Amino acid sequence: MNRGIRVVVVITVALIAASIATYAIYQGIQRIPVREVEVAGQPVVVAAKALPIGVMVAPSDVRIATWPAKSVVAGSFGKIDDVVGRGLVVEIGENEPITERKLAPREAGAGLQTTIPIGMRAVSVKVNEVIGVAGFVLPGTRVDLVATVGNQNETKTRTVVSNLQVLASGTRYDQQATKEGKPIPSTVVTLLATPEDAERITLASTDGRILLVLRNPLDTEPTKTPGVRLDALMQSSSEPPIEKTVKGRKVVVAAPPPPPPVVPAPYVVEAIRGAKRTTEEVKK
Repeated sequence: MNRGIRVVVVITVALIAASIATYAIYQGIQRIPVREVEVAGQPVVVAAKALPIGVMVAPSDVRIATWPAKSVVAGSFGKIDDVVGRGLVVEIGENEPITERKLAPREAGAGLQTTIPIGMRAVSVKVNEVIGVAGFVLPGTRVDLVATVGNQNETKTRTVVSNLQVLASGTRYDQQATKEGKPIPSTVVTLLATPEDAERITLASTDGRILLVLRNPLDTEPTKTPGVRLDALMQSSSEPPIEKTVKGRKVVVAAPPPPPPVVPAPYVVEAIRGAKRTTEEVKK
């Protein structure tokens, strides 16, 4: 038997032995009984489906799920009866645990009123397609309220209240139909405001004309502008308005027009040729 045949025989025997050993190990592992490790858990009430804001929780809207006891959700419930009959103050997704912070008090009922925080008020203003920013004032967006008030002496426009949250657009106070960013035509917009801001909004909508200005929700800085008057709007932007006191009352008048520019006199050269005298203008 030459050397090449011996190598082939050795490799073949090694492969057969390795296959037999692998199969024996596999069979041994298969015979090991499966041991299940039981993880301690506790019942938690979760949403059986996606629930919009303001809905009254019904028994069919929730179910019991087993939640690991070591990572229990704070404020969760273990019985369905603890959440049934209470309104939601936030939108909840499917299989999401229901907590105390997501529910309104049992006596508060359901609907828009459950979404109003304590100490705040909901005030509605009448709008049209232009005032409502062409239908893009949707629930959850942020707006500034600009008012224009005028009398016989002057007309002024100013931001009355800034960074207001829109609670409802028309009769809709959820965002199910607005996730794609489509406009929703409405004639009434409900805003979340403090009692003081609610008074300002009511006065502005009663004695003036209001306009809603859409703003970026990440921009939380209040709008601080002095406002603009009609006479100041029509004059040069570089000239500030002038206030005069007439009979004890301040009256804003337009600033005088700027003086005309001073044109320097041209250089003149006088030439005398005999009895003839001539002048010539020299250009710079």
